[in-house]
Amino acid sequence: MKALKPSHRERKRYLLIKGKDANKKKIEEVILEFIGVLGYAECGLSFVKGDKGKLVVTINRSMLEKIRTSFVMSGKDLKIEKVSGSIKNVKDFK
Repeated sequence: MKALKPSHRERKRYLLIKGKDANKKKIEEVILEFIGVLGYAECGLSFVKGDKGKLVVTINRSMLEKIRTSFVMSGKDLKIEKVSGSIKNVKDFK
């Protein structure tokens, strides 16, 4: 299979999420509750790395504002600390 051209690839953003409720299950629930199944599929959520209270996820660039809104509206202890186009910049964040 041929590789995609750079103009056809999906643009990703890396999010550093902190909080007491920062785990895969809670994040999926919050997104599904606010933007639904179709929005969840469009955001292309994938989990990269996780520590206690911290999680790095990737999403589609166009869905960033909807994801931020879903975290604010949820009322759970989830906060987006850093957003970057490069995973290196998110991992180096202290």
